[in-house]
Amino acid sequence: MASTNPALLLLLFITVFSFLKPSTAAGIATYWGQQSDDTEGTLEAACATGNYQFVNIAFLSTFGNNQQPVLNLAAHCDPDSTCSRYSSQIKACQAQNVKVFLSIGGQRGSYSLSSPQDAQQVADFLWNTYLGGQSATRPLGDAVLDGIDFDIEQGTDQFWSDLARALAAYSSQKKVYLSAAPQCPFPSPSGDVRNQLLPAIREGLFDYVWVQFYNNEQCQYGANADALLARWNEWTQVTTNTIFLGLPAAASGAAPSGGYIPPDILTSQILPSIKSSPKYGGVMLWDRFYDKQSGYSDAIKGSIN
Repeated sequence: MASTNPALLLLLFITVFSFLKPSTAAGIATYWGQQSDDTEGTLEAACATGNYQFVNIAFLSTFGNNQQPVLNLAAHCDPDSTCSRYSSQIKACQAQNVKVFLSIGGQRGSYSLSSPQDAQQVADFLWNTYLGGQSATRPLGDAVLDGIDFDIEQGTDQFWSDLARALAAYSSQKKVYLSAAPQCPFPSPSGDVRNQLLPAIREGLFDYVWVQFYNNEQCQYGANADALLARWNEWTQVTTNTIFLGLPAAASGAAPSGGYIPPDILTSQILPSIKSSPKYGGVMLWDRFYDKQSGYSDAIKGSIN
């Protein structure tokens, strides 16, 4: 009987395992929707760059507390008549393995949840209007979005966990990915409500968390990266699989209160430090408009993994 070479068996095992192991490649997420096709470009054009793993359509800016939901895509389209033309563009993005989410909330707008029942009603609306359900009114046409992004920057931390759980329950029919975009203070100072999503994040309800390391002096990049890295290390302790470093994509305009990191500093000083975390998922950029102007994602994409 021929003897078996242990080294050959080990090599065969590693080769087979490499094919079975799920991909953990890091990527870039961005937001699209708050400008116009002329200035920001179309959704399909953003995905066609090949730079993004996730694109958040921003924003559903009014919802909850018995309010009529309002989709606000600025000068791109009128949700009552012309936004359905983006259905084919959403599908084109998905065909390129770009996950497309609807971002709810934002810095401006009118949104809140008054009870667990209100959260369930909002979840039902999102499922039927933008996800895998059915509704006579679908502003983005028949395209089925991949998930919902929570960019909650107003109000209290009440009932966001209920909304996340209600949306996740629909995954029994079709996977609903959930992302959260908290601001970087961690934990919030006493009386500071800038981390409305922290209780829901701590429950492990989100697939992706892209933390906004900008417009917050105490935890964004400044004279050095010490504060940013300290807060990053705290965020990686929360119950979630994947954390993204959220940054402004341009030196001016994108983040009036600061946090911009020049691409060469990011790639040489920041990414080497944070990529050691098993929860590192990549970089989130605000937003496609500024990224298109600055070429930020082009400059960093080779260093993300």
